[in-house]
Amino acid sequence: MYSLDAVDARILLARDSSREASLIEISSRLGISRNTVYARLKRLGEGGALGPPSGALAPAAVGRPLLAFVTLSVSQQEIDSVYAAIRAIPEVVEAHTTTGDADVMLRVVARDTVDLHRITQRIQLAPGVQRSSTSIATTEVVPHRMGLLLRELATI
Repeated sequence: MYSLDAVDARILLARDSSREASLIEISSRLGISRNTVYARLKRLGEGGALGPPSGALAPAAVGRPLLAFVTLSVSQQEIDSVYAAIRAIPEVVEAHTTTGDADVMLRVVARDTVDLHRITQRIQLAPGVQRSSTSIATTEVVPHRMGLLLRELATI
C-alpha cells in the first residue's frame, strides 16, 4: 500500500472540497504542477490508497437506505465457502474478519426490514455459517471520514 505524504493529503483535501475540480484547478490552488497532481493521484490509485469512486456512493442512492451490521460465527474448515457466499450477495457492501466473539463482520444495506430479513436468511444459509447476529444502524453519528487525518498529515 502506498503511504501518503503531506502533498498527497493536500491534493485529496482539495478534491474533497470541490469534487468537480479539474487537475488544473487543484494544481493552481495548491501551487504545484498539473503533472504532479496527475502523477500522485495515479500513484495513489495504483498503490491501493484510493478505492473505486463508487465506494463513496450513498447506499440510499441505489435504493438501500437501511444499514445493518451482521456478525458471523463460522466453521473455520469452511471459511472459503463462507467468503464465496458473502461475496455473491450484492447487499453485503463490506466484510472483515474480526477478533472477539465473532469471526466475520458484514456491513449490509437493504431496502427495508423485510428486505434485510431476506438478506440475512441468505447469509445464514451459506455453508459454514454457524450463527449470526444482526444490528440495525439507527443514526449515523460520525460518517466515514478521512479528512481530519488528511488535515493532520497535510500540516506535518
